[in-house]
Amino acid sequence: MLRAFDIAYNVHMVGLYGGTMADDLAPLAPARLVPVLKTPEGFVLQDTLAMGETLHERHPEAGLYPADPAQRAFARWITAEMHSGFGALRGACPMNLAHGWADFEASDAVKADLERIETLWATARGMASDGPWLFGAYSLADVFYAPVAARIAGYGLPVSEQAQAYVDAHLSDPLFRQWRAMGLTKSYDPMPYREAKTESPWPGPKRLPARAVETGPSENDACPYSGKDVTHFMELDGRIFGFCNAFCRDKTVNDPATWDKFMAIYQS
Repeated sequence: MLRAFDIAYNVHMVGLYGGTMADDLAPLAPARLVPVLKTPEGFVLQDTLAMGETLHERHPEAGLYPADPAQRAFARWITAEMHSGFGALRGACPMNLAHGWADFEASDAVKADLERIETLWATARGMASDGPWLFGAYSLADVFYAPVAARIAGYGLPVSEQAQAYVDAHLSDPLFRQWRAMGLTKSYDPMPYREAKTESPWPGPKRLPARAVETGPSENDACPYSGKDVTHFMELDGRIFGFCNAFCRDKTVNDPATWDKFMAIYQS
């Protein structure tokens, strides 16, 4: 919700599965979960719906909610319903962007959640002008339903053609793809929320076949993101590219085509 609406921010990572989260969040008490947002004045917000409403108040020009009053009211409604509802879907389909699951069978309760979600999506789309998102232009409602789209895609859940088109819009969205690419730079053993199911490839756009390599030289002398000297390397189509650290390299390896600054070098 910060990147999509061009609101400046800094990221601080915490040890969510590394055992240090409580200590990492101690300066932000009483927050105890992630994500946490701290405003420039020092106010701390933990709840994502509170974050969205606060950002809408602070940045009314950013368009976090639709300008039309009826659309804005319904966007608030369905955002809040997603925030507090769909317990069957959440419980049966833990959030996962690493890969899909090939053999998931949706329960009646999950199917009931999907039916409700489709009703909300169709109602929103019926209120909007042209565009791939719920209210035409991207809004906070789309931010909150991005994890729902990921669950539908990753678990191969049965939805209508119209709902699938909305899911596909998320999977193809550059910010969604960058979110996933950055998440894949961190791995755990064992992986959280392990499932006794068969893994399948991630259903989003096929990535370019990049891989990390140990040495250069690279075509570029400066990292495409920071401008610093290169120290880490990646191979793509027989060409070597350099980056200033492992994170810059690995997020690019995970989905090269979604990073405009890298693609400017690759296509030059």
